[in-house]
Amino acid sequence: MTKRQAIFPGSFDPFTNGHFNTVERASLMFDHVYIVVSTNTSKKELFSVSEKVDLIETAIKKLDNVTVVAEVNQLTVTVAQKYHANFLVRGIRNNQDFEYEKSISFMNRNLAPDIDTVFLLADEKYSSISSTMIKEVAKFGGKITDFVPENVEQALRRKLG
Repeated sequence: MTKRQAIFPGSFDPFTNGHFNTVERASLMFDHVYIVVSTNTSKKELFSVSEKVDLIETAIKKLDNVTVVAEVNQLTVTVAQKYHANFLVRGIRNNQDFEYEKSISFMNRNLAPDIDTVFLLADEKYSSISSTMIKEVAKFGGKITDFVPENVEQALRRKLG
């Protein structure tokens, strides 16, 4: 039987409880999930790639079938092929996410017809949070405890003062 492997790509700057919820659910659906820390050229990043990998590894340490890897400056489908993953996992918070991810999904399907995208709807309590919003709240001393793993909150506080 073929292993069902998936990648969950993103910039994860920072990794949120919404991201954790998505990967935790994906870990129940697939034999193995790779969280792929990748490049988003349209964003100015707070954490380095290696910092993000370390933060995510700590946050997901109890998920035995999940591995964190860094793959920058590559197409998502190329990364999926490298890890023999036939599925891309994407979290959807709202209609805007769906429309954006749908377009990317069509392009990925065109580039690699053997790779399917699986959309997981965000848990309602995470549907309104984004990494950008969390950084903004943290920057001005707001409470982010409910939105990020504890180790990520500590790292944000150190970075942002």
